[in-house]
Amino acid sequence: MAPDCAVEGAVAGPVSAEGIRGALTPNAPLAKLVWFKTGGAADWLFEPADLDDLREFLLRLDGNLPVMALGLGSNMIVRDGGVPGVVVRLGKAFAKVEAKGDHVLECGGGASGILVSSTARDAGIAGLEFLRGIPGTVGGFVRMNGGAYGREVADVLIDCDVVMPGGELVRLPAADLRYTYRHSALPEGAVVVAARLQGTPGDPAEIGAEMDRIAKAREESQPLRTKTGGSTFKNPEGDKAWRLVDAAGCRGLRMGGAQVSEKHANFLINTGDATSADIEGLGEEVRRRVYAHSGVMLEWEIQRVGRP
Repeated sequence: MAPDCAVEGAVAGPVSAEGIRGALTPNAPLAKLVWFKTGGAADWLFEPADLDDLREFLLRLDGNLPVMALGLGSNMIVRDGGVPGVVVRLGKAFAKVEAKGDHVLECGGGASGILVSSTARDAGIAGLEFLRGIPGTVGGFVRMNGGAYGREVADVLIDCDVVMPGGELVRLPAADLRYTYRHSALPEGAVVVAARLQGTPGDPAEIGAEMDRIAKAREESQPLRTKTGGSTFKNPEGDKAWRLVDAAGCRGLRMGGAQVSEKHANFLINTGDATSADIEGLGEEVRRRVYAHSGVMLEWEIQRVGRP
């Protein structure tokens, strides 16, 4: 067995780094990579050079450490104690989007919702405009069945390519993901590297107008220019999370540097000096108050990861 190669500052890597072309960083700060701008470090951050590099790295890792994929960090609280194991962040090599025949879009796992929807618009592919309203990457919204403005990924996904924790590349049809509201059956530690989305024929001008409408609606209703994490709680059946939060008197509620947004009650914001514990603690207090007021226990939509 090859010895572990030295990685930055003579720290032994989790696998032999010989031939691995991506960047492997120990004790990597994650706060700058997530929208809330809070949280601790990853034990290891791996940014693969390309698909083969990712597969080789995970093959060598062989499931010996937990693996978590990180996209744009929009819908996530990284706890203050950091994330154990390896965080995988997909870069430019995974951010390509290409129109194929039959109004299909092939998207890299690191491509943003804005890039996907604008590529679809330029190719005259309708039905993917809603992705303009999801602040994340293909990998994240395939895993979470991301949705906005009445549509969700389950409506458009044909299949996706994932790299399993042991390095195996697998193509999963949408049915295998067993989608429900903001949830999939994608295995823990699997990294979505590509997806194919089905659209319909459309007029680029009309598609663009719908995207503009979505962007304007988000700007008017959501606190986009703050350190936030997107929608905090899932909408309960037949109701809206923001309405329940508002009815329980939580709009503007604060804990440390965290606050329930005055603009949209289902958004938490970092007012400047919040810790992840402040944000998560505020969310739990909101859940408690909503339950006391309405008898509904809100479910988190934001992912909370790592050590407290």
